[in-house]
Amino acid sequence: MNYYAVRLPVLDEEKSKVHREEHLSYLQNLAEKGNIFTYGRFTDGTGGLVIYKAANLEEATSLAKKDPYVATGARDCVVNEWAMNTEVLSK
Repeated sequence: MNYYAVRLPVLDEEKSKVHREEHLSYLQNLAEKGNIFTYGRFTDGTGGLVIYKAANLEEATSLAKKDPYVATGARDCVVNEWAMNTEVLSK
């Protein structure tokens, strides 16, 4: 599995509020399946970040686009493969 950083910039604040619980439920479901490494919001209110675990960019993009935030137009998604530096974590 590879890691993919997905930025979710806010497009519509009201839609984000309406679909927040669906979004969190979606991420929890994927976490239980092993497709989420971590996630969280930006403290400045501009969006959030999800680190997906997926076989390839296409799978990660597909998972990100199914997120209720993205599917409803509340958020955009920008997907990049992420090379996690494990050396820093082991020191």
